[in-house]
Amino acid sequence: MAGEDLAERFLAMLAAERGAAANTLAAYRRDLESARDVLGDLASADGEALAGLGQAWSGLAASSLARKCSALRQFYGFLVDEGLRGDDPSGSLPRPRTRRPLPRVLGREDVERFLTLAEEEARSDRPEAVRLLTLLELLYGSGLRATELVSLPAAAVPRDAPFLHVTGKGGQQRMVPVSGRARMALSRWLAVRRGSSKFLFPSTGASGHLTRVRLFQLLRDLAVRAGIDPSRVSPHVLRHAFATHLLEGGADLRVLQMLLGHADIATTQIYTHVDSARLVALVNARHPLAGNRTKLP
Repeated sequence: MAGEDLAERFLAMLAAERGAAANTLAAYRRDLESARDVLGDLASADGEALAGLGQAWSGLAASSLARKCSALRQFYGFLVDEGLRGDDPSGSLPRPRTRRPLPRVLGREDVERFLTLAEEEARSDRPEAVRLLTLLELLYGSGLRATELVSLPAAAVPRDAPFLHVTGKGGQQRMVPVSGRARMALSRWLAVRRGSSKFLFPSTGASGHLTRVRLFQLLRDLAVRAGIDPSRVSPHVLRHAFATHLLEGGADLRVLQMLLGHADIATTQIYTHVDSARLVALVNARHPLAGNRTKLP
């Protein structure tokens, strides 16, 4: 079977068995095509050929190289698991060192300015203004990913419980608590929302719902009106603010992992960097020897 056909089988497996999202599948397809441009037939490539990818892709950032190599490792692992290849040459792939970047975080004052302006504009009861307030309350109040938020079905909003039913990465479902403020914003949005779309935030576009790009634009426009540098604002930044401010308030890391929908707690641990001052204060206040020894600076 040709390598291109095997690549499609691999992508079909990711979709069916792992619930990979469309964006993930598109990224994996691009990575495999990029490797095929260098190697030719991927299915028959040997370790020596794969080792040469490091030179061919030398101009890529370490994170991009790591992602492409990860796609190839999974592809060759699939071939071995399916009995389509007797050896796995992916051990010869480059292993670039990557450092996870620290998340950008909006301070509490900036978030407050954001929310205050959104509330003031929503007093007009214009559907667009009420929608923006609701989007903002859910991003900061529940920590949803942009894709999770814009594609929320209307049925995800319960009538008698303060939770949203969210389908995250890999098709994993979780329940996310909704703050009292967000529930009030949701009620206002449902009262002015037009049409009978199955999506909570409908749109006339091909997807049927508000797009991530449009959400990004709406937030940056609001930032300009609020006097905040728009380059500091994105849906993901507000998700980071949700996580950081919860941790500062004493939230347990495991609880935060569940709320964010992280499969691995190592992903959640990146937020601990912003809370070092609180951790030092906690040791000084709670450690058995805190009252008998010189306190940490």
